[in-house]
Order: sequence, then structure tokens, then C-alpha cells
Amino acid sequence: MNFEGTYVAMVTPFTDDGNIDEEGFRSNINYLIDKGVTGLLGAGTSGESATLTHEEHRKVVEILIDEVGGRVETVAGCGSNSTHEAIELTKSAEELGADAALVITPYYNKPQQHALIKHYQAISDATDIPIIAYNVPSRTGVNMSVETIVELAKIDGVDAVKEASGSVNKVSKLYKALTKEGLEEDFNILSGEDGLTLPIMALGGTGVISASANVDPKRMVLMVDSILNDDYTRAQELHYEMIDVIDALFIESNPVPAKTAMNIMGLPAGPLRAPLTDMKDENVEILKNALKEADLI
Repeated sequence: MNFEGTYVAMVTPFTDDGNIDEEGFRSNINYLIDKGVTGLLGAGTSGESATLTHEEHRKVVEILIDEVGGRVETVAGCGSNSTHEAIELTKSAEELGADAALVITPYYNKPQQHALIKHYQAISDATDIPIIAYNVPSRTGVNMSVETIVELAKIDGVDAVKEASGSVNKVSKLYKALTKEGLEEDFNILSGEDGLTLPIMALGGTGVISASANVDPKRMVLMVDSILNDDYTRAQELHYEMIDVIDALFIESNPVPAKTAMNIMGLPAGPLRAPLTDMKDENVEILKNALKEADLI
């Protein structure tokens, strides 16, 4: 499967009593589709997947697929620090009809590089759904090497990587290595760092899985589309229009600022689940100022 464009890592809105806000989630889905996104991700990190029960996880993916109704691509978060559990989550997403599965590297247990290859091979062997590997060492404690990602690209069914190591140089080396193996046409690099999407795409990336697009989807879509159309002048303008908001949305742990911003903007988000909690007052002011400057409130 070819992954190209703007995918939104959606927040999971909750009601005041802590349940999934199904009506609000459906509203957000339609809001983002109206803004021109390519695809939507449910039950990922931005969706507080770590504190969703398995039943809630399945419900989020089910609602997403139902409400989208084929209008855009649907991606289900399916990662776990257990290979067996990751397989079960990926099978569930496939059964529900998701277009793809986003599978984070196992966290906390810090598997070796060759173990990562076996992990993704096992998931691919057990399912037929396209897989996006997710590399985010700041959260998992393990950083997939360029060599490992190239080996993943050779696995039938592993079609992309969401790269969030924060290294533009690594993306450059990865694209060069993929090209050397003749894999660059069949394996996509997606930005997992909103503020680095422009340089990542300039180096061969084909899109972004964005948390900030919950808050400012229009500009992110326009920037990514501008890059895909080789209009780097316009893309640079849009990058600088967004960058203060992006910075403010990561001033505390994602998705705390994103949900705070959405609540300020009147979009369904609701409360956070413990252990995440409300932002510090001084950071809320920084966030509000960035939203005002970007004409989002």
C-alpha cells in the first residue's frame, strides 16, 4: 500500500465521566475529512492507547471505520510490548476493516535490533493488513537503526515507517539505503515529527502522521500537498505559520496540549486519563497565545 499525504493521529475524546465520547469522535472524524486529510489513525499514542482497555481500543477502531465509510484511509494503532498481543490487535484491526495498522516498536523491554525484525515478521506472517512500523525512541527506549528499517522494508506487508527519532540525518541515510536496495518506490517514509515534516519530505518522505493536525489540519494538509507538488516556497511559508503552534502542542506530553487546545477551540476532546493530567497554567497561556497568533481562536 502506498502511503502519501496527511494522516491525523486522532485524540480519543472522553466524556466528563471518563467514557469514550462516541458522538464527539464522529464529529472530529467529519471535521478532519472536511479539511482534506488523506487518512485518520485511531487508538494511537495521541489517542491515549496506553490507557484504553482492549474493548475500548476495538470500539475506537470500529467507530472510526464506520464513520469514515471509505471516504479516507483508516489506520488502527496496533502496537504492544508483547508480540502476541500486537498480533491479536492487528488481527482485530484487519477483521474490522482498517486499511492499515500502525505498529509501534515494543516498549520498555527494549528488544535487540534483530528481535525487532522478528517481531514485525511475526505480525506480517499472521495477518494480511498493510503495516506501518512506528519508530519513536523517546517513548519506547529503543531506536530502530537504518539497517533494521531496510530489513523491515523487505518483509512482505511492511509498507512504511513512521519515523519519529528526531534525526533528519537518519532520514537522509535511510532513503539512500532504501534506494541502494531498490526499495524506495515500495516503502514509504512518513514523518512522525510535525516540526520536521518539511525537511523529512524534502529528503524523500511521502507524508506525515500528525498529532498537531487535530488542531490545525488545514495548514498541515496544504503544506504536505505543496511539497508533493514541488512547491517548496509555499510549503516553507506554511511551515513557519504552523511552527509556534506545533512547538506549543509539544510543550508537555502529547496529547495533553492537543486536547487542551481542542477544548479551547470548542472541538470534542474532554478530559485526560490518569496518569496524564491538566497542563500547567503558564503553559496553557503559551498555547493560547500560539493559537491566537495562528488565528485558530
